[in-house]
Amino acid sequence: MKSISRTALGFALTLAGASVVATAPADAQKRKKGDAAAAAQGPTLTKEERAALLPVQTAIAAKDWAAAQAALPAATAAATSPGGRYAIGRFQVEIGLGTNNVALQSQGFDNLLASGQLDAANLPIIYRNQAVLANNAGNKAKAEAAYAKVVELSPNDPEAMINLAQIKNDLKKPAEAVQLITRAIETKRAAGQTVDESWYKYALKLAFDGRQNPALREASQKLSRDLVAAYPTKENWRDSILIFRDTNNLDAAAELDVLRFMRASNALAGERDWYDLIDGLYKAGNYAEAKAVLDDGIAKRMIDPKKAAFAELVRLTNARMAGDRASLGGEESKAMAAATGVNALKIGDAFYGYGEHAKAIALYRAALTKGGVDTNLVNTRLAMALLASGDRAGAEAAFRSLTGPRQNLGAFWLAWLARSGA
Repeated sequence: MKSISRTALGFALTLAGASVVATAPADAQKRKKGDAAAAAQGPTLTKEERAALLPVQTAIAAKDWAAAQAALPAATAAATSPGGRYAIGRFQVEIGLGTNNVALQSQGFDNLLASGQLDAANLPIIYRNQAVLANNAGNKAKAEAAYAKVVELSPNDPEAMINLAQIKNDLKKPAEAVQLITRAIETKRAAGQTVDESWYKYALKLAFDGRQNPALREASQKLSRDLVAAYPTKENWRDSILIFRDTNNLDAAAELDVLRFMRASNALAGERDWYDLIDGLYKAGNYAEAKAVLDDGIAKRMIDPKKAAFAELVRLTNARMAGDRASLGGEESKAMAAATGVNALKIGDAFYGYGEHAKAIALYRAALTKGGVDTNLVNTRLAMALLASGDRAGAEAAFRSLTGPRQNLGAFWLAWLARSGA
């Protein structure tokens, strides 16, 4: 948005090649025959306007910019009709381009638009360049109005929407900016075109920065999923999941499930993430799963077991593992006989940690039947167990059943499954 587009420059040069000031026909018959040609040549002008405009056109044709500028004030004063204003606008653009006079170019575009004489096909070009010059001059309100006209006249032009969005953001209108960028993304996708990664990230940043606004908070969650669906890099997965965490009031169990997903999607980055997951699993009583994640992190050299924090986790999990598996048989029977599903959920988590997914699935389903549990939590764990057991269809159905904040977590799982083919 720093300079006039080559499209507009081509338009201006084409104008210079056509005659604006035409000589009046010698008689009525010639006028009748020349109507179409005269209309194509230029606007309707009075005799006085032609006389005043001719010196300017002659100078422009000769690229005598000094003479053109000298003759322009008199021509401007004489040109009072719509056709005259159109001609002046053309001359101002040409002289402005020839002399690198940006202010004169801007006046020219303003006069062309105000004349009402432009073809519909040229209107978006002129409005776009009016907006460019206004923006460069710091007139954001004028730039906003001009870009809005471009979007109105070219409703399927995603670049125009992005330009308007940038101005909206400059004017502290982030909600409108995000709507426009989202619309631009959808327009490009509908046309089967690749959407720039920067568009997703720009909209996501604006939405996340304005997350105190409920509409923007919701938009940030959707945009984060759209970003990883289109560009599933490790960095994008991590950023998107962190945005999800920061835009939802998650309890400890949901935080733990988010970390589980981060591990599944290879989005854990650095020892802090690994520590949070292992420590969260240990505190939740999922000792076998905590041990499995510890071993995985050590094997992948993502954590150093010699560091004090991890050495302590190794000691604690090893101590808890002794006799833990042996006690599960009796606990499973008690959970299945209980009046509520609280213990079934707890023991199901334990079996999941040991990789005994069939038992975990049965216990999670029992928990749902018995009730007294958070249905969305249980369905999240059930979906993970089904996926681990190889039942992808069942897992996807369980993820789709989630509501509330976990609905977005389920959407992340579904987006990851769609991209990974897991």
